[in-house]
Amino acid sequence: METLIQEATPQPQIALAPGFLWDEQDAYLFDIDGTLLRSRDRIHVNSFAHSVQRVTGFEVTLEGIALQGNTDTGILREACEKAGLPPDVLESQTGAILEAIRDTVTAQRHAMELVRMPGVEDALRHLAARGKLLGVATGNLEVIGWLKIEHAGLREWFHFGGFSDNFPVRPELIGHAAEKARELAGPNAQVCVVGDTPRDIEAAHANSLPVIAVATGRSSFEELLALHPEACATSLADLLAHTRKSSESAA
Repeated sequence: METLIQEATPQPQIALAPGFLWDEQDAYLFDIDGTLLRSRDRIHVNSFAHSVQRVTGFEVTLEGIALQGNTDTGILREACEKAGLPPDVLESQTGAILEAIRDTVTAQRHAMELVRMPGVEDALRHLAARGKLLGVATGNLEVIGWLKIEHAGLREWFHFGGFSDNFPVRPELIGHAAEKARELAGPNAQVCVVGDTPRDIEAAHANSLPVIAVATGRSSFEELLALHPEACATSLADLLAHTRKSSESAA
């Protein structure tokens, strides 16, 4: 049974670039972990070592590898290289390892314990009501990303996704997801990334896309703001509250 918990947020902080209207873009690419939700379990994290050992016999660890803002395919490669897995073995077995990771997480999906980040559903509802196209762009493998979204009760809001199955490098993943967004919303659609890590900001800007950064992951508001996202907020709940308050004041 899923566990959905609302966590307390720090004192609200909002920063918006001059002229940037965060809810007036055409399409949005939401990161999952740290942005939409957080996993209290270690099912996904533990699946890497289990799957590599099962397929290759080698033991790997994710200790010392930066997971935030990374991709599943990138994490796997880093872990295997750190463990000394021969490059030819990694190359030939990557597909089998990734499939084992998918299977391992899928088999344990009912044991997932998820924390939905503050204001997520309200923000999604707000954007959908304005006719915006909503998608996910995540370092998760596709099967795992959709499992988390479904388990958190958010699947109804998203029409497409970009995942790391074929994109170990996040800027390429974001670029691919933006292409999919424009296929659906039109070739001139303004696509906006929503994420919680410096890597989300860097990947968005590498593709000349605006980004909304939320400090609901491990990075602080100040750390994210230093990278000049077009919008920065302590949470989506705080960003939405700020917008509604501003609208009421202007009315």
